[in-house]
Amino acid sequence: MSLKRFLISKLSLFFMLTTLITVAVFLVGSVFDPEASFGYDALLTPIRYAACCVLPTCVTYSSRELTTKAMMGRMILELVLIEAVILGLAISSPAIDTSRITVVLVIAGSVLIIYVLARFFSWLRDAAEARSLNADLLIYQSDV
Repeated sequence: MSLKRFLISKLSLFFMLTTLITVAVFLVGSVFDPEASFGYDALLTPIRYAACCVLPTCVTYSSRELTTKAMMGRMILELVLIEAVILGLAISSPAIDTSRITVVLVIAGSVLIIYVLARFFSWLRDAAEARSLNADLLIYQSDV
């Protein structure tokens, strides 16, 4: 994958993560602290978290095709790094009560769910692009 294509995919991932994190913050916040209210600066939290989550995904970059085993290893490393980043941000945040183990587990579970959803949505996008390219190739080959 070219570096340009890789960076474009990371930008797409950033916007996808921002949306998924916003939904997760709403759902988890509604359960654990439904009475809380925030200022406008809280709107930047999902953006900061998404940016921090995109950085560890660079471990999957390779200019050559990776084996399935190598890609799976990098994806596991990527997930571990993302979990560490988000839990580190949560623990350092005074607004999140990480003294309760259930809160930490819900955050870790939310990160896992968001990771799986982001990977799934990226796969759907890539599959649609592959179908389109294959259809265009068939048209091109029939014209030649």
